[in-house]
Amino acid sequence: MVHVPGGAVDLRDDRRGTRWRAEIAPFLFGRYPVTTHLHRAVTDMDLNPSASGASPVTNVSWLDAIDLCNRISARSGLSPAYSRDAESGEVTCDWASNGYRLPTEAEWQYACKAGTSGYRYGGIDDIAWYADNSGGGVHDVGGKAPNPWGLYDMLGNVWEWCWDLYDEETYGSYRIFRGGGWAESMRGCGASVRRRSHPSFAIDDLGFRLARTVSAGAPNDGVGKVL
Repeated sequence: MVHVPGGAVDLRDDRRGTRWRAEIAPFLFGRYPVTTHLHRAVTDMDLNPSASGASPVTNVSWLDAIDLCNRISARSGLSPAYSRDAESGEVTCDWASNGYRLPTEAEWQYACKAGTSGYRYGGIDDIAWYADNSGGGVHDVGGKAPNPWGLYDMLGNVWEWCWDLYDEETYGSYRIFRGGGWAESMRGCGASVRRRSHPSFAIDDLGFRLARTVSAGAPNDGVGKVL
């Protein structure tokens, strides 16, 4: 995983015309989206039977992603970040846990931009698989240039689930996903683009990336350090 330093990021919701700033604590973030190989290793399911092990896993719902975060945590000897109420189905996150979790959308956007100020961190054909160059399907991770912090496929290839609710008042339990996918237009692959879906829905260009909270006292220097 890559160590992401603390900082701040400006976000916006164009639909509601709102803007806000979020403070970001240091955290760890997957260098690549979760792959089909990792998914196969921790479950008895094969959601992408025709895909290579190095391709991002897709057809995972938000609830699937939450479950997989806990499975990988348990396999790694870490404390699961998520718990789910047996009656209501409500998912809660222990942000102090050392286990794997989804990023918040603020963490995701901050890590995607990696200190850059534009809509993208590079030329789109250099950094992303999208509708004009993907050939109509997902590609193995790491095939395009990373952002300045060493994170690959942050834009294009597959959308990535985030923790946050999109707009609970209007859309209920719908969750946010970010980044654009292989079927998306050029315009849809940008650091600030926000989309939503029901947490039980699974889509063939939507995956996720693992994050971890940095515990107090852990080293918080060294952008791009692999841990």
